Amino acid sequence: MKEPISITAIGSVSPLGMTSEETWENYLKDNHFFIQTEFGGEMEWIAPLSNESKREIEVLRNSDNKYKSLDNSVLYALYASRYAVAKAGWKVGDGFGVNIGSSRGATALFEKYHQEFLENNRTATLSSPTTTLGNISSWVAHDLKTKGPEISHSITCSTALHAVLNGVAWIRSGMADKFLVGGSEAPLTPFTIAQMKALKIYSQYNTENSLKNEGEYPNRALDFEKERNMMVLGEGASVMCLEKGVSSNTMAVIEGIGYATEPLRHNISISTDAECFQSSMKMALGEINPEEVDAIVMHAPGTIKGDISEYKAIEKVFCNKLPFLTTNKWKIGHTFGASGALSIELAALMIQRQHEIRVPFITYAPSPKKLEKVLVNAVGFGGNAVSVLLSK
Repeated sequence: MKEPISITAIGSVSPLGMTSEETWENYLKDNHFFIQTEFGGEMEWIAPLSNESKREIEVLRNSDNKYKSLDNSVLYALYASRYAVAKAGWKVGDGFGVNIGSSRGATALFEKYHQEFLENNRTATLSSPTTTLGNISSWVAHDLKTKGPEISHSITCSTALHAVLNGVAWIRSGMADKFLVGGSEAPLTPFTIAQMKALKIYSQYNTENSLKNEGEYPNRALDFEKERNMMVLGEGASVMCLEKGVSSNTMAVIEGIGYATEPLRHNISISTDAECFQSSMKMALGEINPEEVDAIVMHAPGTIKGDISEYKAIEKVFCNKLPFLTTNKWKIGHTFGASGALSIELAALMIQRQHEIRVPFITYAPSPKKLEKVLVNAVGFGGNAVSVLLSK
């Protein structure tokens, strides 16, 4: 990229915690954050926020009468955005832009209002304004009193990384100096899980005897020998502050961005060697030698085809010298539109701490000698891939 753009702060709320310190401490542990909860009469694996995090979100909800009617996806974004902006030293009222997307949006509220409509043939006054796609960015901008542009979008599971693309484009164009970007998702609802089960990609690992194998992992993302799909849903939000140039606050520099879309062969298809990822990674690398990349935080949702196709794409781009490969979905599940931003958080923390996070059930070669360039991947239904190259 011609002009360096820095990530100066990251805020997140996820099963890992609500601060960067807590999140990193939990990354260093080999445990997962999945529990089983009843949905539609059946026990399903999910990765929810901790009880402490849920209490903090309720405090936020009750802090303003206008916030009481908001969906969790909005509240998660509000919490993470306040944290990130404070950490970056941005002032309330600054003219920074906001682009926080979501795959499903206010799905809990939408399901609630639709059920009420089916039962009563009428719906609540706030059913429309609290379930619109622009709900998240507009409320964050309102909360932070920014005078900059507000953008919302949904590009399924690559939503957050598309927000990064937008922020970079605005800053490079000279139309903004700062942008708050990321994704938020609260998909732990009966209808959403039913949709994933209908696709036959949701984890049914050890449903009957879950307590007998506490050391096992319901989502074996990055295990290329698994014989069934093992995706699990998680919830959370992650946002980052983007600024022009490099400063003392810089956590990581966005050195390259890439994007690509595959020709649709099926509504959720991706080619066997993920042509979209090959293109997005090559674009993100630009003139950089692939051997300079030390690690890749993969999308790796825990499905057989999703994991293997991305791996084959990496093999084609990096040939015989593969970087260190990791993912966080074995630990916190797939957070849809927020997942790419949570992956960037993991990459930035690894660069800062110069310590790799391993998937515990994967056999690794020796640790990478350094972590100076880390590539982050995300892809959504239909092959909408994005790759972001971060550097120290």
